[in-house]
Amino acid sequence: MTDDDHSMTILSVTECWNLLAGAALGRLVTAVDGNPAIFPVNYAVQDRTIVFRTAPGTKLVSAAINNNVLFEADGHGLSEGWSVIVAGVARSIRSDEDIAEAERAGVVPWTGSEKPHFVRIRPRNVTGRRFRFNVTPASALPAEDPVLG
Repeated sequence: MTDDDHSMTILSVTECWNLLAGAALGRLVTAVDGNPAIFPVNYAVQDRTIVFRTAPGTKLVSAAINNNVLFEADGHGLSEGWSVIVAGVARSIRSDEDIAEAERAGVVPWTGSEKPHFVRIRPRNVTGRRFRFNVTPASALPAEDPVLG
């Protein structure tokens, strides 16, 4: 399905999971003290769930566990981009068997701090869109980025 000018396409659930599986960084959207909060997390897809690691006592754990959350990941190239949103419930992974399964997902913390706890988001709804950009020919682009130089 596309919009009228064909620059946006609704993705199937399978396409959404394939794109999520190919990315590594997403954003967890939840509430902290009644206010919206976004946390960047590196993650893995495992059996159509989202798995990530976190440190003990973080706001992330207290805000996300057993709560309805959103998870968003996206990507882009020169001519198109995509965005996938997973609505679901975040749960701490506690049993030895479930922890062993989560470890097989291969999520490694990007920061030097230890993140021994796993969280799994079980989806209730998965939606996604692909966007086609208006591509400017390379010859029409400025030689330098005016901001970055």
